[in-house]
Parts: sequence; C-alpha cells; structure tokens
Amino acid sequence: MTATPRPKTAPAKPSAPKTSPKKTSASKRPTAKAQTRNTPTKSTQVKKTPTKKATSKKPTAKKATSKKPTAKKATSKKPTAKKATAKKATAAKASPRRAPFEIAGTRVTAGRRKRIEVPIANLMSGTPVALPMIVVHGKKAGPVVWLSAAIHGDEIGGVEIIRQVMEALNAPSMAGTVIAVPVVNVHGFNTNDRYLPDRRDLNRSFPGSLRGSLASRIASLFMTEVVNRSDVGIDLHTGSDLRTNLPQIRCNIDHAPTRELAEVFGAPIVIDAQLRDGSLRQAAVEADKVMLLFEGGEASRFDPNAIATGTAGVLRVLNHLGVIAIESPVTTPCLHSRSTSWTRASRSGIVHLDARLGDTVEAKQQVAAIYDPFGKRLSRILAKHDGIVIGHTQAPLVNRGDAISNIARIDSQAPQWETAGTLDSEET
Repeated sequence: MTATPRPKTAPAKPSAPKTSPKKTSASKRPTAKAQTRNTPTKSTQVKKTPTKKATSKKPTAKKATSKKPTAKKATSKKPTAKKATAKKATAAKASPRRAPFEIAGTRVTAGRRKRIEVPIANLMSGTPVALPMIVVHGKKAGPVVWLSAAIHGDEIGGVEIIRQVMEALNAPSMAGTVIAVPVVNVHGFNTNDRYLPDRRDLNRSFPGSLRGSLASRIASLFMTEVVNRSDVGIDLHTGSDLRTNLPQIRCNIDHAPTRELAEVFGAPIVIDAQLRDGSLRQAAVEADKVMLLFEGGEASRFDPNAIATGTAGVLRVLNHLGVIAIESPVTTPCLHSRSTSWTRASRSGIVHLDARLGDTVEAKQQVAAIYDPFGKRLSRILAKHDGIVIGHTQAPLVNRGDAISNIARIDSQAPQWETAGTLDSEET
C-alpha cells in the first residue's frame, strides 16, 4: 500500500491569529500608571480646549453691536436735514428769489451778467450791425442804472470807463441792475467818426422814431430798450473837434436828486446846463429819469486823468444808490458853475496856450497868443471874466473865430438857482 501523505493541519494557522490579537490587545492596553502619566493636567486641558472658535464668535457679536451706533448716527442726521430744510424755507420766505430782467427779448437771471446784441441794421455789404449791451442783474432788488458811451463815435474815453466799471461789478453780491452800452454809435465807432454815415448827429436825434433816419431809429431803439427800463443814467462824453475837457458833470442843478448825484460823482466841477433839443439828456428828463452827463478828455484819445475820474465817479454813484458796496471818497471839493464862455481867436495863425485845464484865471488875463509862421505875434487872447479853464483847443492852427479856451465862472457855494444855466454853442 502506498502511504498517503499527511495533510497539513488547518488549525495551525488560526492559532496564531488567536494568540496575536490577545497579545496585541494586551500590549496596547495601558496600565494604570501609564494612564496616569498620559493623562494631561488641567492646565494642558485648558490649552488644548478649542476655545478659539468660541472667542472668534464674540467679535462677530461685537460687530453686530457696532452697527447699532451707525444706525444711531443715521437717525441723528435726519433732524439736521430737517433743520437745514427749515432754514432754507425760512430764508426763502424772508428773501424771495428776484425775477429775471427782460430786455430786447432776452431774460437775465438774478445774480448773473449777460452780453446782448440788439440788431440795428445791415451794412450795404449785408453785414449785420448790432447795439452791444452788458446787463448785470443783481440778486437783490434795487434801481436800474444805465451807462452809455460813444454816442459820438470818436469819443472813446467812455468805452474804457465802462470796461473798468464792469470789472468792479459782481452780480451775486449786487443790488439792482446795471445796463451798460459801451458803444451807442456803432457806425461812427467803427470809422472813428463823430457822426453816422448820413452825417447826422445821434445826440440831436432823440427820442427818435422807428420810421425815421438811421440816427432816429437808433435813438428810438435806445429809448425803448434802455432808457425806459431804467431809473438813473450816466452818459459819458469827451471833447470834440480837437478839443479837450476838464472832467466835469453837466446837469440841471435845480433838480435836487440830480444835484445830489452830481455831487456824489465827485468831478472837479459841476456845471448847470440847459437842455439841448434832440439830446439824450432832454429825452431822459422828459421821461422822468435822473441823468448825469460826464465830459472829460478828448476824442480819439485815452486821457488817463479823465478815465480815472469818470470810473471813480460812476462807482461812487452806484455805491450811493445801494447797487454796490465800494466806497471811493472824494479827495477834492466839487466846484459849481452856472455860466461858461469860450474865448475866440481874433486872428488866424498858430495858437500858443498860456492857461491849461484846471488853471484859475482872472479877468483880462492872457490865456493864449496867436503868431504867424514867421514868429510875429498877431494877437493876445484874454479871459473875459474870473474863472477856471474847463476846456481848450488842441489844434495848433486856428482860423479867426475859432474857439480857444472855455472858462467857467465859479460860485463860492453850491448854487440854488431858479433859472436854467448856460447854453453854450460848443456844448456836446
């Protein structure tokens, strides 16, 4: 018989696993001492305790609570806004917004200035010609004052006076309204001519007519758009025809409001003068407007003294009327005159002046002499009366009868006249 091989005993393998777990469990089971050693102390337990999460939540709670003051701030702003609204409402009730100023179909808002060009006519080439205006409309109520210059096209001194006055005006802080027309005779201004193209004198064409000559139409336009909208006017002139004038005011001194403004203006002399037919001053007075006529310097020239006097005088008047708050005290007393007269050349020749603007003269004092081209004196020009030289010719060559010097009689006190003053043939 063949011997059968002995089979491998199966329990040999399972025995090992049975014993190994017991050993493993026994080896891994800590003893009491080991447990004691490995047991952390209370201090270490506190450290290992995950308290960070709990503490991290606390700031979150703080952030939530920090938003509450923000809400308080937001609620605190509401009463402030209400107070501001209440203040604005009170201010609006106390000082209502001033209405816009309307002129020539244009509206100028209170506190603003605006340049306006009012159509006059077209040149023969078709080029339009317009009347330039600058309107300064203050925020507060007050009088309407017009300033005009270059009614005679070559009298450019007033143009510079208006420019300097406009620089001093501030619409937001101003009361009333100022209408400035720096060039009334646009045609003459562009050609350096006293007259209009038809040789008419614009200052003899008022109040004008819309169906008349070019001068008459311009005069009518000026009266409608400027004079009739104003309360007070100041018209700026210079000497004409190679003559120069001492800065002066010409007006009706018998009219108390006019005399008051004339003295406030502060020119060296105020002359009582009659109204001339067709002049702007006559038309303004007939329209119940208070108007001053300023004379100073000569045509086609800038006279620094006349421009400075005119600018300061206009600002004084505006300050006196409450339009602006710019004070400019008068440095010299204002003289008054009710009569002026021109000395004239008795011979033709070359004139040499002995008395200049502002000089005081006595009766029969020599104010000029006339010579021929060879140096021979032909005649002496004497003053007719005591007074002050307020104008004289600038032309070195004269014909017999030409005006030489204009002398004003001076009154010691401000006059209170009942009759109109002088009417001089050489007056503007």
